[in-house]
Amino acid sequence: MPFLRERSGAWSPVKIIAFIGSLLPFLWLIYRNLTGDLGPRPVTEMIHFTGDWTVRLIWITLAVTPAARIFKQPRLLLTRRTLGVASAAYIFMHFLLYITDQKFQLATVASEIVLRFYLTIGFVALVGLAALAATSTDGMIRRMGARWNTLHNAIYVIAMLAATHFLLQTKNDVSQPILMSGLLFWLLGYRIMQRRWREMTLVHLTALAVIAAALTAPLETFWYHFRSNVPLDRIFFANFDFSYTIRPMWWVLASGLAVVVLAALWRLRPQTKP
Repeated sequence: MPFLRERSGAWSPVKIIAFIGSLLPFLWLIYRNLTGDLGPRPVTEMIHFTGDWTVRLIWITLAVTPAARIFKQPRLLLTRRTLGVASAAYIFMHFLLYITDQKFQLATVASEIVLRFYLTIGFVALVGLAALAATSTDGMIRRMGARWNTLHNAIYVIAMLAATHFLLQTKNDVSQPILMSGLLFWLLGYRIMQRRWREMTLVHLTALAVIAAALTAPLETFWYHFRSNVPLDRIFFANFDFSYTIRPMWWVLASGLAVVVLAALWRLRPQTKP
């Protein structure tokens, strides 16, 4: 498996971990299918499962660069290709399962993609990930040159399309897609702030956590308002009522602050002398 090796030819532990980690959800899905744990509509459950993991793997791929910079671990960057290709594999499974659910009526599938907006943007995300996966080889990187970076910057647009698709196709409780959108605010915000200040201090990371959470709350507020016509203030202040559940904005804030704490602890660790 050459893709699990470094340029020197040696096995890459971080690539191997990323590869095995990306396989685990698929193996878990197979186990659930074999044990009859997918409920009365197994294909529908598999569609949702592979869709969820497509989003998660895109987010994890986007998290590699911040993690490598914050914790000064550049070798983590070696996992991006593996994780990115894995997200493309999951979205292809997602799409093939959808075709299966439509009883392989390709004309129906095509018309649904054209007529349903959330399917349209989902299909665009699929095509985008396919293009990125197809150009992820060393040979394509050499042949494309500077154009390669331009093409692969499309991952940010693809991520936004995936988040929108996830939100639109969720019928009732949108807590999970709102949470993923909030985490995407953090991932995109990190890149914007890092380009502005280069070195992301703990203060910057704390501000980023607060900003991402602050954007998550109005997103959820306006979404529920337009779906249910419930007054905006009632929805917004529900974020501060912890008697029922903890809303996504607080999980986004907690995740961002957890990064701050981990970064602080990492910087306090004893430095080994060369």
